[in-house]
Amino acid sequence: MKLKPIASNMTEIILNDGTVVLFSYETPVASITPDGAHHRTEKKWSVTTSKHIGKWYKFRSYDANRISIKPQDYFDNLINGA
Repeated sequence: MKLKPIASNMTEIILNDGTVVLFSYETPVASITPDGAHHRTEKKWSVTTSKHIGKWYKFRSYDANRISIKPQDYFDNLINGA
């Protein structure tokens, strides 16, 4: 696992399988899997967290229309299983 701070209150963790997970503050909220699938949480945390997700995908040049929505449990389980 590799930790990479990317902006104020935004951190990426790269899991051993290559999945990249975005944390907003201390919460996992989005991911990119090794096969290129993009996911974001369905849970509305805050305006700032929504901005973090948008900024992260824009920084990575991903099309917001290709991002699938997943329940928050999906992201929590990604981290708990690491």
